[in-house]
Amino acid sequence: MNTFGNIFRFTGFGESHGEAVGGIIDGMPAGFRIDFDAIDAEMERRRPGSSPLVTTRKEPDKIRFLSGIRDGITLGTPIAFMIENTNVRSSDYDILEHAFRPNHADYTYFAKYGIRDHRGGGRASARETAGRVAAGAIAKQYLASRGITVTARPASIGGIEIRSERDMERAEEAIREARARRDTLGGTVECIVSGAPAGLGEPVFGKLQAMLASAMMSINAAKGFEYGDGFASAASEGSEQTDEFYIDNGHVRTRTNHSGGIQGGISNGEDIRFRVAFKPIATLPRPLDTVTDTMEETTVEVGGRHDICVVPRAVPVVEAMAAMTILDALLLARL
Repeated sequence: MNTFGNIFRFTGFGESHGEAVGGIIDGMPAGFRIDFDAIDAEMERRRPGSSPLVTTRKEPDKIRFLSGIRDGITLGTPIAFMIENTNVRSSDYDILEHAFRPNHADYTYFAKYGIRDHRGGGRASARETAGRVAAGAIAKQYLASRGITVTARPASIGGIEIRSERDMERAEEAIREARARRDTLGGTVECIVSGAPAGLGEPVFGKLQAMLASAMMSINAAKGFEYGDGFASAASEGSEQTDEFYIDNGHVRTRTNHSGGIQGGISNGEDIRFRVAFKPIATLPRPLDTVTDTMEETTVEVGGRHDICVVPRAVPVVEAMAAMTILDALLLARL
């Protein structure tokens, strides 16, 4: 299951310490002019080494497009691209050749395949999301040409709700303190899709919120998804959740948006609003009890370069997955 989507499809490839990561986009409409500078800007937001708060692994993340685009115009054929891995330090992971990191995919990959790439987590590493961001950047450009924008932001880090620049400063300080304690933090990302038309979503089993949930839960470290008022609605009364309709210049609108822009599994034309919860980073820089692939108990202390909190770099990944989902839904609906 390395392919995502129905009509707009993205297939990713590559491991953290392999030669490259990348992907193939199929189903992208022909005749669309690509803004490569905009793609580079999206990659910069996710790039490791881009901030003192994230992993010190420094990757330029320059994309090499191999097919599907000529003179900046999409051909309607598969768009293949690759991003070379240039700053690997595989020796940092020698200790993990036979030992499994707790709460990581090391053991489950081995249980499923009987073999794994222990270097940096292999395919289970968040390094593979570079390909998603590249594909999502193209999807975002096409959506923008249709008046649809996708914008995400950090909503909380380490239990600190982020509503202002001051809150973000407190969250950044919490990340620094966690690093000093040799610990990690979780958080949430909020995403808003504006300008999407009513009618996106394929009920009963292809509901738009289900498509979005599937996309978001495929992101590394994602632990939860909610749209609209989400779990808070479970503690509300019906009178507090009703989004009453009215007419605005010939368009059906709702006075509130507790539904998060989706009703009955179909977009209603209001902003599509959702949150994604991310767990603390699984790789802790401290000794942990574990086992080996030869069924021996041991202790492992992982070195290497790791994030303390995924939220800052997860923001463009959430946007990318949302953009690909919405574009896929748009093409399915033929709107």
